[in-house]
Amino acid sequence: MSEILDAPATDTAMVRVSALTKSYGGGASWLSRLGKGGPSTLKALDGVDLDLRPGEILALVGESGSGKSTLAKILVGSTTPTSGDVSYRGASAPSHRDRETSRRVQMVFQDPYSSLNPRLTVGRMLAELLLLHRIVPRREVRAESIRLLNLVGLEEEVLGAYPSQFSGGQRQRLAIARAIAVRPDVLIADEPVSALDVSVQATILELFTSLRAELGLSILFIAHNLAVVQHLSDRVAVMYLGRIVEVADTREIFARPRHPYTRALIDSIPRMREASVNDAFELDGEPPSPYHVPAGCRFHPRCALAGDACRATDPPLLQVGPAHLSACLKADELAAIPLPDPAQELP
Repeated sequence: MSEILDAPATDTAMVRVSALTKSYGGGASWLSRLGKGGPSTLKALDGVDLDLRPGEILALVGESGSGKSTLAKILVGSTTPTSGDVSYRGASAPSHRDRETSRRVQMVFQDPYSSLNPRLTVGRMLAELLLLHRIVPRREVRAESIRLLNLVGLEEEVLGAYPSQFSGGQRQRLAIARAIAVRPDVLIADEPVSALDVSVQATILELFTSLRAELGLSILFIAHNLAVVQHLSDRVAVMYLGRIVEVADTREIFARPRHPYTRALIDSIPRMREASVNDAFELDGEPPSPYHVPAGCRFHPRCALAGDACRATDPPLLQVGPAHLSACLKADELAAIPLPDPAQELP
């Protein structure tokens, strides 16, 4: 039996990562060679601690290049970490995932079309998964395939169709149906709505909420836009340059952000107000290169509150309130700066 199934009941997390790191290279990158910068290592993840609780939707947000997708690939077993631990239900994940452990953590990708085999009909795609993982007997494959399609809002008629015959939103529904076909415990959604029209995004977000309720899934929802996850997630983890810099319940993090990067992401959400962006927290430029992480707090080159201590000290992720963690020396100072008043919104 799988190590996951034999996990002790004392650990309440479905997935937990501890001190997780992932580095690439070790020789000289082509950029450093051009600049004669010498050997360099890209730090995609740098000491990540995070847990996903049973039945929760945890949003992982941050700019492109922050390490979100690298973390997702490690969780599904397609990439191995450089160091650190990954556990499922309290049991360490094996280095090489077998079929059973792989089945329990499934992924939905950003681009549904590239993740679906264009040569397989929907019916054949689902049938192969159901038979490979022995989910149902062969005689029940069609009925189970129809049930899966109905769960994601599609009908029986699509069984004979190919991915190219569907819209972007429909293809993402198919990708979700394929992911839940093997009855996973954990679903990792890596930017699943960023390639879709705004009008379609809301229906896909609602689908994740309904699947969580119906199937009891634990969902790690990866996004770069805090506005997308505001009404979907139970908790939010904010990632910057390979590290988690803030974690809290969704309502708490939007009401009382305790890291300047989180505050900048919240203030940048478009609103119907005369001043929808607080210039003091506006993000300027791109994040620093992961080949050359700044000394001290990695956010200090872009932070409006940064002082000498921030440039010298790399702050750990510490508790700053009930179930609220932040990696910022100025967390208390930030808490005293009021958020924009929603009452000022224009009619």
